[in-house]
Amino acid sequence: MARIAVGGTFDPLHKGHKALLAKAAELSRGGELLVGLTSSEMVKNKSHDVADYRQRFEDVSDFIRSQGIEPIIVRLEDPYGPTIHENFDHIVVSPETYPVALKINSIRRKNGLEPLKIVLVDYVLADDGLPISSTRIKKGEIDARGCVL
Repeated sequence: MARIAVGGTFDPLHKGHKALLAKAAELSRGGELLVGLTSSEMVKNKSHDVADYRQRFEDVSDFIRSQGIEPIIVRLEDPYGPTIHENFDHIVVSPETYPVALKINSIRRKNGLEPLKIVLVDYVLADDGLPISSTRIKKGEIDARGCVL
C-alpha cells in the first residue's frame, strides 16, 4: 500500500495546485494520501493575505474527494511535517517546493530512513505563458484558471 505525501498553503486553490493534488491522488490510489496544509502561523510572512486554515482545509479536502480519494490532512507547523520521521513512498512537489523535498531526504538520511521518491509536477502556465501562482492571482494579474485579467 503506497503512502504519498504532498504539502502546501493552497490559497487560492488554483489550476497548478489542482494538477499537483491530482497527481498525488493518482499515485495514492489503493493507498494513503497525506496532505500537509500550512498552519496559519506559518503563512504570516507571506507577501499576500491567506485564507484561514479551515477554509483552505475544506477547499483542499473537497478537491481531493472529487478525485475519488479520501485524504488525510495534517496541519504543518514547519516545512517538513511527518515526512522526516514517518514512512512514505513518494512526495509530490512543484518546482517551487522541490528544494524542500531535497532537504526532507537529507534529514531522512541523517535519521537512518530511506529517501522518498520525489515526483515533480511542472508549473501550469497561465495564458501569458508564465506560471500560475497564488501571488499573481492575489495581485490581480490572472485568475485561478490562468486567464489574464
